[in-house]
Formats: sequence, C-alpha cells, structure tokens
Amino acid sequence: MTQHKPLPRARRWHRRAPAVAVCLIAGQLAHAASVKVEIRGVDEELRANVLAYLSFERYRKGGADLNADTVERLHNRAEREVQAALKPFGYYEPQVESTITDLGHNDWRVNISITPGKPVLIGHVDVRVDGPGETDPLFQRILRHLPLREGERLKHSDYESVKTELQRTAATYGYLDARLIRNELVVDPPNYRANVALELDTGERYRFGATSIQQKVVDETLVRRYLRYHEGDPFDLTQVLRTQFALDDSQYFSNLEVLPAEPDRTTRIVLVNIHADPSRRHHYSFGPGYATDTGARGTLGFEDRRINQHGHSFSLEVQAAQVTRYSLQSRYNVPFGDPAVEKLTLAGTVEQRQLADVTTHTFSVGPSITEVTGSWQHVWLLTATRTTSDLPLGAEFLPGAHTDRLLVPGIDLASVPKGYLGEALFEHPFFAELRGSHTALGSDSNFIQLHMQVERVFRLGRKWHLLLRDEVGASLVSRFSQLPAVFRFFAGGDNSVRGFGYNDLSPTEAVCTYDPTLMKYLRNDPQQTCQSVAGFIKVGGKDELTGTVEVIRDLPNNLAIATFFDYGNAFDHLGRQCAPHSPPGAAFCSPLLQYSVGIGLRVRLPVLTLGVDIAQPLSDTCVPPTQPTPTQTSPGGCRRPGPRLHINFSPKL
Repeated sequence: MTQHKPLPRARRWHRRAPAVAVCLIAGQLAHAASVKVEIRGVDEELRANVLAYLSFERYRKGGADLNADTVERLHNRAEREVQAALKPFGYYEPQVESTITDLGHNDWRVNISITPGKPVLIGHVDVRVDGPGETDPLFQRILRHLPLREGERLKHSDYESVKTELQRTAATYGYLDARLIRNELVVDPPNYRANVALELDTGERYRFGATSIQQKVVDETLVRRYLRYHEGDPFDLTQVLRTQFALDDSQYFSNLEVLPAEPDRTTRIVLVNIHADPSRRHHYSFGPGYATDTGARGTLGFEDRRINQHGHSFSLEVQAAQVTRYSLQSRYNVPFGDPAVEKLTLAGTVEQRQLADVTTHTFSVGPSITEVTGSWQHVWLLTATRTTSDLPLGAEFLPGAHTDRLLVPGIDLASVPKGYLGEALFEHPFFAELRGSHTALGSDSNFIQLHMQVERVFRLGRKWHLLLRDEVGASLVSRFSQLPAVFRFFAGGDNSVRGFGYNDLSPTEAVCTYDPTLMKYLRNDPQQTCQSVAGFIKVGGKDELTGTVEVIRDLPNNLAIATFFDYGNAFDHLGRQCAPHSPPGAAFCSPLLQYSVGIGLRVRLPVLTLGVDIAQPLSDTCVPPTQPTPTQTSPGGCRRPGPRLHINFSPKL
C-alpha cells in the first residue's frame, strides 16, 4: 500500500481534575489497580477496533499491575492508538478528547470522546483478471460483486478481502502460477480520496493427474468410485476435500489422507496420493433417552462396517420405549454406482407400536434403492408387510386382532444439501413419501397415500429466527375400515401439535356397551353396529394437516427461548369432527383443526438441542353422550385440556 502525503496530526485535549494529578504522583495502593475505559462518538464496529488497539484495554485484560506512571504512559499513547484504529475504516483525521478520573483505591476511569471526521472515499477502482482464466466464471463472479464502489467510504478490509479472494480462488481452482501484477491502495488524506488497483495474471490452469491409492481395506475399484474428480479434469482443491469427506463417511478407513502432490510446472499436472488404514470393523452403540412422546427409551446398535472387499455392510438396532414399545431393525447395504450416495438395501423390521388406542405388531421386509440427483435424494422401495392391529373386543368395526398382508411399493423424495455425500441427515427442508397397495399384488387392502413434510428456518436478525413447519397427509382408500393402523395418520405430541398428547388427535371409533347379564356386546343385527355406545377409541385418520410457527431468540451460554403457535389434526373428512353416534347438531363436535400456543427453552448441546416446552390448547375436544353400562349413562360434553409439558431432543434450533 502506498500513500502520497503524510497524515496530518490529529488533535487532542487532556482534561484532568486536580485529583488526577495527585493520583499520578501517588504510590501503588494496597489492592490491585484497575482501569475502566469508556468510548463515545463512534458506532459499535469502530468502538470494538479502538478497544483492540488501546494499550489500556490490553493491560486490563492481561491483569498487569498498574501504577500512576504506567497510567500516564498509556494515556499518552491513546491519541496514536485511536488514530491507528480508525484508519482501516477510512477516518484519517479523527479528533480525540480524553480524560482520566481517579476513582480512589488505585482505580481509574478513562473517557475517550472521538469525532471521526470526514471519511476518505473511494475514487477510481480498477480490478481486473488477465490471462487464460480471464473469462472463468469463478473470477467473473468476484468482479461482479466487488465490495469496493466509487463514492463509498474506504474500508481496508474490503480491499484486503478482494485481494485475498482473487488469490484464494486461483490457488483453489488450479491456477497455481497466478500472481498479482498490480496491488495498490493509494490514499490521499488531504483530498479524502483513495484509488484502488488490483490485477491478477492467472496463468494456465493445472489438471488432475493420476491418483495413487495405498490401502488394503476394500477393492481399489470401489475406492476409485468415491473420487469426486477424474484424471484430466481441471484441478479443483474442493473436489480433493470432497473425496476425503466421501471416503471418511464410508466408515471403511482410519488415518485417511487425500493429498495433492507438488505440481509439475512443466506438464501443469497435479498428482493425488491417497493413504488409508482400516477402521475398526465392528461397532457397538448404546444410548438411553427420554421424550414425552416415547417416555424412557434405550437403543442398542451393532454395525459390521465391511463384510467383504466389495464394501457390503450390515447394521442391527434394537429400541425399547416406555410408550412406543419396541422395534428391531436390520439393514444389509450394497454400494453401487457412486457408492457415496447410491446403494441397494435389504431391510427387515419387527416392531410393536402403540398408536393411540390401537396396538400394532408388524413384520416387514424388502429391498430399496437409494440414489441422489442434484439436490434430491430418491429412494425406491418394495416392502412386504404383515401387520396385526389389536382393537378392543367391543370396537364397532374389526374388533379384536385383525391381520393384514400387503405388498407395498413406494418412493421417498427428500431435499439434500448441495454437494451431499451420503452423510446422515437428521432433517430435510422437504420430504415426501408416496405409498400404495392393491389386491392385484396380493394385498388385503387397496390404497394410495401421500405424506409430505416441509420445514424452513429464516433469520430475522442476529439473534432472532423464524421456524415454519408443515405436514400434510392424504389417502385414497377403497374401504377405510380395512386400512391397517400403521398406515393411518395421527397428530399431537412433541413434534406435532404441542399441548396434546402423543397421537392424541385422531378420528374415533365407537366401543359397544357390554351387557354382563347377556355376556355380550350390544350390537344391531345384521350390521353389527353398536346398539349403545360405552365410549370411544382413537383409531387414526386417512388425512392429516399440522403446522408450526415458532419464533426463537438466542441467549448467552448456548441457550434460546422460543414462543410458538401449533395447529393441526388427523381426520377422515373436512368440516367439524363429530364422533360416531353423535346426536344431531354440532353440540358435541370438535373443530376440524386444533390449536395451541406455548413457550419453550432450548439448550444447545454439542450434537443435539434439548427442547423443554409448555403448551396450552386453544380449542375444545368434545365427546357425545355414552352408556358405559346398560344401567349407566354419561352426558358427554366439551372441554379444553390444560397446559402440557413437552421434553424432546432434536437437531433443530
């Protein structure tokens, strides 16, 4: 950087109270001295830089002993230090007024009042790229978005950022002979003007040469399919790093190194060397947990990360939970194509789930193919399922245990980050699954079902965030009563409509009154509908709609506070939701959607976020009159549930 004329000396006034003179000649007092620095006249950005330059602040943070002589010496530096602190922001003629006040007991307060003065403005800007890379979009993007603009206040950091970005881009993307042939920031303080000149000569772009692989873990052909580049491609350091990430995420290796060799200046070729040792083949995991949806839970996992030289892997996970019962899941994975994002999986699941008032026992097995195209991951599935739905014996439709056998093809579609390499994702901004089955496939039920989830976080400021989440489910089914419970929708819970219990929002089915004298449930013949109703059970719906609007405010110490509004329900039809056998009219009908509001605390842990929420429903739930026994009746009615506590762990804000 060059400068035509010396900087005019800034002016300063010292105002000291008589007590200050006494302070400056006094000896050290018994306790450790301290200095409090107050700065006025500049914004927070300038103030922070002034504090960084001031010797007073460095002495204070360092805990050094201060006496009267030291305070006087540091005070004499203040003018030069403030001047140096403001230069990078374009203020070359500041006026500084400083005072020292003796607070007694060897304590001082330093007041610095700054008038920045007229700033230096940017005049002529000449930033150019020459050479073979002149038209490369990488450089053109930098030139189109220069932070240096004529007439704006000079900021040295903007100049340095452009220079650094040009050099970084050249080094990263293979212009390894690039050099700055002009590098000038000419400041003329008396005329409040600065001219900028930067010129980069890119030189020829280097290319990838051969890749040497040193490992004895899996087939070399499999390792080469993980490479994010090909021999002869323009050199790109980001693709070298992505190769390292992809190989690391495969979990085959430890001590993995993917390093470019020294460039060959004659051939303009960069070789790449890969070295890796085998990782631990078998991996065991155990994790306890708790959420109000599941209750206490425990998870036990086992992985065989490489069964053979072809990179096949196997995993087994067992989970038991207080509310949702248990599940056993196994997966056998076979990589193909691009092994970082493409695989064939054979999965099997055995589980028992408590879905509101329905207990299900399910066994499923089937293959799936996972692929990624651009920013979308799609999974093609074919699942053979045997599921038993266990309802009370008095249920109006399909009482007791009912078993269904289905062959269910489907597809999952999820958005993934740019450059996704197959790493585990805890959430997707968009997720959709389409399922279906038909008797032509040997299934016991005909249905098509679409389920979508959308989530987006917006920054409202430095400490404020807005979370929007919606979930929609819809089913086309020939006879809803024959749709297995595992394919029905439920709402309510920690990640749904808070203020209501897990799966608590659902259409209901009547339970017939039991006559102990006749030793049977009272039903109408021949339809077998309930003659009188003892109560209702929640059995799930064919459609669902839920959503969340949540505002989050960051707090110190990895904490945050949130306020939210939730809405939603699971239902079989639009309009008010009336239980079976409800009297005419809407007196005992609930609204289509339930609503709740609440506040919550977020505790950000290294991997997950602990959420503690208290939610209050805003709408009523209604139950029509019932007859629990032949001689007893219940009038029914509507009530509004009280506040509910929700505790959960999530990867969200």
